[in-house]
Amino acid sequence: MSVAAFWFGGELALLTLAIVVPVAFALIGLRKMGSRPPDTTPGYDGFATEAQFVANLDQVLAGVATHGRTTACFVLMFDELDMLVDRHGRLAFDRVMMRTGERLGLSLREGDVVARLSGHGFAVSLGPVRRFDLEAAVQMAARLQSAVSVPLAVDDMTVYPSLSVGFCLAERAPALLGGPLLDAAQAAADEALRNGPAAIRAYQPDMARRRADRAELRAGLEHALDEGQIRPWFQPQLSTETGEISGFEALARWHHPERGIIAPSEFLPLVEDAGLSERLGEVILYGALSALTRWDKAGHHIERVAVNFSASELRNPRLPDKLKWELDRFSLAPPRLTIEVLETVAARSDNDVIVTNLARIAELGCGIDLDDFGTGQASIANIRRFAVRRIKVDRCFVSRSDTDPEQKRMVAAILSLCDRLGLDTVAEGVETPGEHVTVAQLGCGHVQGFGIARPMAVEETFGWIARHETGRARTSQIGRSQQL
Repeated sequence: MSVAAFWFGGELALLTLAIVVPVAFALIGLRKMGSRPPDTTPGYDGFATEAQFVANLDQVLAGVATHGRTTACFVLMFDELDMLVDRHGRLAFDRVMMRTGERLGLSLREGDVVARLSGHGFAVSLGPVRRFDLEAAVQMAARLQSAVSVPLAVDDMTVYPSLSVGFCLAERAPALLGGPLLDAAQAAADEALRNGPAAIRAYQPDMARRRADRAELRAGLEHALDEGQIRPWFQPQLSTETGEISGFEALARWHHPERGIIAPSEFLPLVEDAGLSERLGEVILYGALSALTRWDKAGHHIERVAVNFSASELRNPRLPDKLKWELDRFSLAPPRLTIEVLETVAARSDNDVIVTNLARIAELGCGIDLDDFGTGQASIANIRRFAVRRIKVDRCFVSRSDTDPEQKRMVAAILSLCDRLGLDTVAEGVETPGEHVTVAQLGCGHVQGFGIARPMAVEETFGWIARHETGRARTSQIGRSQQL
């Protein structure tokens, strides 16, 4: 064509051909691409990519109004992902992901699409259906959960996967497009994860706002830690025998400059997601040890302060050395620091690093409290293996123990077990004088809860300590005068 154009028309014809022909072919190609169905060729792992998934949703949604059909999007996320990886390893987890995706594919119809999401989960879209309401969607979510929750044999291990599900119906999506529909299902899945394990949640319009709020908080976490907005508040623990202050527990609180006090349940999961657990632990530990030295200088003898450590922090092999360095820095004896470990960590963790760390911390002289006892099914062997010195009875047992005989018997059984094992005890969540008296009569060594005092900033503790000591002295004088 080029030779013919130059031969018959000269350079002008050749130049025209060079411009017009490529443009014509490009327009034809674009027209063909626009009429072609979206590419659903599986990705490298056999599942649709996120882009392919959204394109397929766009095509299905485009026919909703025309053909009177509808669809829905489901997002499935693994519960306690970090613990699953920690227990079985990254390679085993990748195999679990692959097998889970295969099970999802086998449980769906032709035309349904499964995509693997970057956040270690799966998205499922339904092919066009004539009718699909909320009840059908809940049943579908439960069916998907059942398909993937059957135990998996991976190498020589048995894995018990648990997934939470969020979904959004097409007619409830923020917009009739694939991207907004997937985002809505993801917001519902985030809400399900927060209420899991194995929870199911349908998308609600306020979920998007809450998700945006959490994203904003997550973005400001590091700045908040650097600026001192997140710091420890302290809740006292009392001896049931003497009424003396036996210690304080350091609890993380975020004082946001615009939103005020943000509840720990809102920001602590974000800290874990953002990988800032160790940074938060450093802030709380520093604040707790600083408070001990300030109380000492003020003439208040506080025996110990307790600090919570997450599983990710306990996996750090340098943790015992860090604690020793911080204690030496403040010239404090190791017994004045107590490390609190959730019972769920002790019950489910087979991580040798955690066991070794807690053994080294105990050898250092620090106390180890098992927190939320009764909720995580920790065995006696685990209690011994983790060198636990004190058990914290969860508030779900302490609550109404003065009026509910079943609750009272449960607390009595836990305290009897601890007594036989030679373990000290703390009753959490004591909110009424009756609960205080009941757990004390049953033999609990210490009490903590709103009935004693709410968590407070370190500046407020000095006044509270002074008032408590004055009240104890007055009570002792009344007791002596009555004896005389």
